[in-house]
Amino acid sequence: MSALYLLIPVAVVLVGLAIWVFFWAVDSGQYDDLDGPAHSILFDDEDPKHKAGIDAATKDGDGPDQEPPRG
Repeated sequence: MSALYLLIPVAVVLVGLAIWVFFWAVDSGQYDDLDGPAHSILFDDEDPKHKAGIDAATKDGDGPDQEPPRG
């Protein structure tokens, strides 16, 4: 029973720390761009078309994984 007097405050402090870290990550922008890193790994960094394709896709609203219209 005496162990609970130590473990309960330690658990409350750990939960408070975890909540603080979560809100810090959200406020610092860690979750702003979830799709960008997943798509950028598919392309070669040294390919000049890669940068142009991403810039054009952000202007059009289309993603880099969509085919351009033909015709």
